[in-house]
Amino acid sequence: MFGGANRSGMLKVAVPLLGRIANFDDLDPLAAEEGVNVVMVPPGDPIPGDAHLIVIPGSKSTVSDLKALDRNGWRRQIVDHARRGGHVVGLCGGYQMLGRVVRDPKGIEGAPGEAEGLGLLDIETVMHPAKTVHNASARSVVHDVPLTGYEIHLGETIGPDCARPVAIIDGRPDGAISADGRVMGTYLHGLFDAGGFRRAFLAGFGIGAEAVDHRARIEAAVDAIADELETVVAADALLEAARPVRCRSDLR
Repeated sequence: MFGGANRSGMLKVAVPLLGRIANFDDLDPLAAEEGVNVVMVPPGDPIPGDAHLIVIPGSKSTVSDLKALDRNGWRRQIVDHARRGGHVVGLCGGYQMLGRVVRDPKGIEGAPGEAEGLGLLDIETVMHPAKTVHNASARSVVHDVPLTGYEIHLGETIGPDCARPVAIIDGRPDGAISADGRVMGTYLHGLFDAGGFRRAFLAGFGIGAEAVDHRARIEAAVDAIADELETVVAADALLEAARPVRCRSDLR
């Protein structure tokens, strides 16, 4: 079992608010759990020292946000957290930041160059012009439960820690896990959506969770709203009013 919850029975999850943060709804399933306290850390504030887990979210500019980690003092705080035995998860751009270096030789995100990563995973990333964008069916390697989500990223990540993948996506390994199992990163967005994975992951911290598919729960809520709207809105009249007006050629 990982380090457990605090005396309040809550698992504190700290999320640094990157300047170019992307796909931050990846954290919604965790925030919805009663035993989890997700703390969004704004620029200038320190990452809480009593956090059990730090999640580095996706980024629209990995190199730029790596520099932001330095400006805010977050790099040292994240590394110290890991050295104290804390857990770190990186999602997409956050995954790339966990490695030794991010290289951008063609200047895809700005000026050509490279940036030193956090060094918590023995991996490195090279940016390429081709962008990976697709829905994904996957399976957790550690917990052996199904996952669903999507990939949307630039770059290719390789290194020894990739021999311990987080997931198998459409038949291929994805992500990396440190030798001690406390740091992991993946390109899969929606990692925490699947109830089976979320329950198994949180159980490692001594937190009980519902095995509820978060995406299905959202879709059910949207359907319920749509059903309610149908009872109070004249949909046919709205559609008729939205029809384009046909102009007659004989009008002057």
